[in-house]
Amino acid sequence: MPHWFTLPNLLTLTRLVLVPFVIGDILAGRHLRALELFAIAAATDVLDGAAARRWAQTTQSGAYFDPIADKALLSGAFLALGAARIAPWWFVGVVLGRDLYILAAAGVFLLASSVRKFPPSVWGKISTFVQIVTVVVWMSRDVLELPALALLSSVIIWPCLAFTVWSGLHYTWRGVQLARAH
Repeated sequence: MPHWFTLPNLLTLTRLVLVPFVIGDILAGRHLRALELFAIAAATDVLDGAAARRWAQTTQSGAYFDPIADKALLSGAFLALGAARIAPWWFVGVVLGRDLYILAAAGVFLLASSVRKFPPSVWGKISTFVQIVTVVVWMSRDVLELPALALLSSVIIWPCLAFTVWSGLHYTWRGVQLARAH
């Protein structure tokens, strides 16, 4: 069996495979199914890392594909939520802008230095978690139609925005520190 063929990597692959179905269901107004698939995909994000650590199955391919799967799921979900008029476009722009900014900065480092590892920061992980909760709340609002969820969905955007921006600033600070070290 190839070295990359591990349970954690299969969980990451599952997340990637679910992305187009989540997006399609959001756009088609199938909110319950979109929510179910998104919840499964989000759970694989927790399970792949836990399994990799538990059974010492960390791989280079897993370290590469895990953040790609995360970004594909969240970026796809936010874009679909924006297109479905569930999330405001300005907010989708902030989330995607932060991700593109971090990707561009990593690309510059790859081209201009010998740095090849960009481990996630604690603020990046918190931001990802808050973004997942935000997507779940927004999709749940349309499934459950509870007044409390309508209120929560209008409030949760602000902590999500704060963690998204703060994690981008933190990655910038880490990048400056890394540049100075090299």
